[in-house]
Amino acid sequence: MKIVADAYAWVELFAGTPKGEFAKKTMEEADAVITPGTVLAEVARKYLREGVGEETTRKRLSTILEASEPACVDDEVAIGAGKAYLRLEKQAREAGLRKPSLFDAVVLAVAMKNDGKVLTGDAHFEGLPNTVWMGT
Repeated sequence: MKIVADAYAWVELFAGTPKGEFAKKTMEEADAVITPGTVLAEVARKYLREGVGEETTRKRLSTILEASEPACVDDEVAIGAGKAYLRLEKQAREAGLRKPSLFDAVVLAVAMKNDGKVLTGDAHFEGLPNTVWMGT
């Protein structure tokens, strides 16, 4: 199985939480691990916003790039993300969740393009067939 790692998965993995251990095990057992470039940006934003520091943030991004294949946003992913966003937005509205981010839609589009599953605990993905759920 191909895994598309969401920022949620990487953050939990770096934090060493039980969810992070699940993410690590899932990635180790996967046929391939893919990380969209947008996830790198999300992870960097989170750590810099929290004052982790640029050097540590760069080390974590390097770890992600060593452990997974980066995925760029091309025309296929862009169109897929547009469609995925509409789907996620509708589900969020029905579930009473806040609107998803466009980053969420890009992650889902990368998973669809690569016939993979999103590894996440983000509530916007809960119950989707192409998700490996790290939730509660």
